[in-house]
Amino acid sequence: MKKTFLLIAIAIVGLSNSVNAQEYWNFGVKGGVNFTNMTSNGFKEKNSRTGFHLGLLAEIPVSDRFSVQPEVLYSTQGTEATRMFSGDRIHGEYQLDYVQVPVIAKFYVLDGLALEAGPSFNFLVEEEYDFESNSLSLEQDSELGSTFELGGAVGLSYKFNNGFFLNGRYALGFTDAFDDSNFDSDAIKNSGFQLGVGFQF
Repeated sequence: MKKTFLLIAIAIVGLSNSVNAQEYWNFGVKGGVNFTNMTSNGFKEKNSRTGFHLGLLAEIPVSDRFSVQPEVLYSTQGTEATRMFSGDRIHGEYQLDYVQVPVIAKFYVLDGLALEAGPSFNFLVEEEYDFESNSLSLEQDSELGSTFELGGAVGLSYKFNNGFFLNGRYALGFTDAFDDSNFDSDAIKNSGFQLGVGFQF
């Protein structure tokens, strides 16, 4: 897990060294809280899970009002949900951790205020499930999830003159978070909000 995060971070930094306009890149760090959920036709009840995200970014100005911002984030996600299986009511907590690589387009509508949108390439690095029902109580690490998820994000950010910024996004998984064979062919997708703060150097 740590190796995956480190390799992607090195790749972004290494890419910057090959660009002639390197001095115009703004590198930074960010972190914050996640409020995530998962959608499935098989879920009877569900509640959001609170997690966090933390990572690195590089904002690349293209024009006065438009920038591209690749990021590398460690993000904890999941949900609490109840589903029926063979007549048994099972309550479960789904905990999925990703290394996310969003590539965000930023359009500044005002000085400091930007609209954000772009794809996100997400790699599952850890997962854990806690299940309870009338007949079982189980906590386990597993390999039920899809190792790769294609997603997207939209949001707003505001950057102050001193380099600090605030950020809010809605993120959605376009592909299934689990292999179909693991969950009765139910489509299960990630979604949620990320609220964070950061600093650009």
